[in-house]
Amino acid sequence: MQAHAGKTPGLVWLVGASTGIGRALAIELARQGWQVAVSSRRAETLQELVAEQSGIHAFPGDVTDVQGMQALAEQIETGLGPIEMAIFNQGDYEPMGVDAFDVALFRRIMEINYMGVVHGLAAVLPRMRERRRGRIFVTASLAGYRGLPNAAPYGASKAAVINMLESLRPELQAEGIALRVINPGFVKTPMTAKNTFEMPFLIETDAAVKAIMKELDGSHFEIAFPKSFAWIMKTLRVLPDWLFFRLTARMLGR
Repeated sequence: MQAHAGKTPGLVWLVGASTGIGRALAIELARQGWQVAVSSRRAETLQELVAEQSGIHAFPGDVTDVQGMQALAEQIETGLGPIEMAIFNQGDYEPMGVDAFDVALFRRIMEINYMGVVHGLAAVLPRMRERRRGRIFVTASLAGYRGLPNAAPYGASKAAVINMLESLRPELQAEGIALRVINPGFVKTPMTAKNTFEMPFLIETDAAVKAIMKELDGSHFEIAFPKSFAWIMKTLRVLPDWLFFRLTARMLGR
């Protein structure tokens, strides 16, 4: 498997690399020959990653800080060269039902999952547009397709991300910049460990990374996995509302 369509891999900025998919993806990209600048709020965890795999460089930061993200992009390009590919993989999740309705939770998750992506795009787009090249991947979720019980804050943030990327893609594509979305299903990570229900089509982190790497050089908009679960979720998007809500009511066990 080649990391960059037969070309020598360049520099990738991977945000949200301390655990889960991001951590495993950073290691795999470095093994494939990429120079990988990794960012998250957990500086110590990033240093452990640097010590584990050559080709990885730590740039701690907070996606909720728009000026801080721009400063990180500047530091990375000054120290390592132009960012050829950016992967915004950060995410926060907390299940929430109506009984636990929490305005602060909505705000926190939207600030990280949605505005964090906006801040990342603001940091890399001017540079990529000036060079008229670049690739950007953003991790959303199959949960962004339709509203599911107990996932209102998380699902809404991911739906917003998908919609935003769909809106921006045509203009950026015309400028030579590829903007793509990664929509995972349930992946065994510290985030999904918060769920108390049986997760359908649950996959290991390594399987998620394999799915991403397999389609890294593609041109289509979406990387969705596992495929079987993705098709089920796509079907939910086209169901009439009465049938969709009948199914989601069953998920509540009521």
